Amino acid sequence: MGSFIIEGGRRLKGEIIPQGAKNEALQVISAVLLTDEEVTIENIPDIVDVNKLIDILRNLGVKIRKKSKGTYVFQADDLNLDYLQSEEFKTKGGGLRGSIMIMGPLLARFGKAYMTKPGGDKIGRRRLDTHFEGFIKLGAELKIESDKHFFSVVAKQLKGADMLLDEASVTGTANIILAAVLAEGKTTIYNAACEPYIQQLTKMLNRMGAKISGIGSNFLTIEGVEKLGGTKHRVLPDMIEIGSWIGLAAITRSEITIKNVSWENLGQIPRVFKKLGIKLERRDDDIYIPVQEHYTIQTFMDGSILTVADAPWPGFTPDLLSIVLVTAIQAEGVVLIHQKMFESRLFFVDKLIDMGAQIILNDPHRATVIGLNHKTPLKATTMTSPDIRAGVSLLIAALSAEGKSVIHNIEQIDRGYEAIDAKLNKLGARIERVN
Repeated sequence: MGSFIIEGGRRLKGEIIPQGAKNEALQVISAVLLTDEEVTIENIPDIVDVNKLIDILRNLGVKIRKKSKGTYVFQADDLNLDYLQSEEFKTKGGGLRGSIMIMGPLLARFGKAYMTKPGGDKIGRRRLDTHFEGFIKLGAELKIESDKHFFSVVAKQLKGADMLLDEASVTGTANIILAAVLAEGKTTIYNAACEPYIQQLTKMLNRMGAKISGIGSNFLTIEGVEKLGGTKHRVLPDMIEIGSWIGLAAITRSEITIKNVSWENLGQIPRVFKKLGIKLERRDDDIYIPVQEHYTIQTFMDGSILTVADAPWPGFTPDLLSIVLVTAIQAEGVVLIHQKMFESRLFFVDKLIDMGAQIILNDPHRATVIGLNHKTPLKATTMTSPDIRAGVSLLIAALSAEGKSVIHNIEQIDRGYEAIDAKLNKLGARIERVN
């Protein structure tokens, strides 16, 4: 198990370039299974979860060629579908929640797909019903082995259907889209997720020959086609990483420029951080955060305490609530963090309380943060990363704390952040990676 040793209390300065978006990469890489032609994808992040998916595709028989850093060419023209029932696949698929994304395209193109119960962050219940209910609506038959750890879906020919999703699941929406593009007839999806990564996926599929309309809304119409071709696609910068660097700059009182952020796809993110009192400027397609000795949390117009809550796009992403919570520790004022989607995501705050943060965990979904206003620095400590976002939040807290902190289980952080220690050390941080 790897660890970070962090010397906190240092101010950072410089430019940082965000990686490609993890969540989009998992979707668009899975989409290469829909065609036997070459698909080129640029700006793929070099992170554990994405590399695991690429490894699964390679073992499945996809020809993969790395052209340059972040750019790969995929061709799924000779697949070994028997691999999907192998013990090796069950083990590798079980270690990656994103591996479920290959089910939609395999079902659409070959009429069958298999999946072991996927792993991922332990942040609460993350049900798969939306995926499978969508496949069933399209005419597939679902089988679950008695131990409920292995799923299969089969269909002679998927047929378009009208469906109303019971939740605007991002991966569920993506998987249903990937299955429906080759289905016979028309599919409509209401209450579809519509975040930028779904928009990117649908635009890519249309370039491959799909017929998808309603892109950017929560009502999608898909006219099934017989065959898809190759294309070239570029992954967006990761909005979660961008938000992480905004919070880091504020709590460490640093001057950071985040390059090429794709402002039009950031949604509520800049606005929410501004509500925490953080000054950030748009400079072309960059975000500039100046040194701020203090930042004051706004209240609502009636004077009541600010609440920051997650919601389906275009609401605020749940993946950044942990970052907002940590950032608020050294603000002036009070904020209520309401994590609606996952009931275990706030449990890492006990580590922050040990460091001296003033946080009240109201219940599994809500935490109240009383800002220290930099009057009292956080204390260094030893911690363990429970998941990707909490791990980065703990790293940010450690970078702002006085003294030397240790974070264990940094493999969780590596799942979603590319060379995070090297990036931050270039800005003046002191992070040592040890085994």
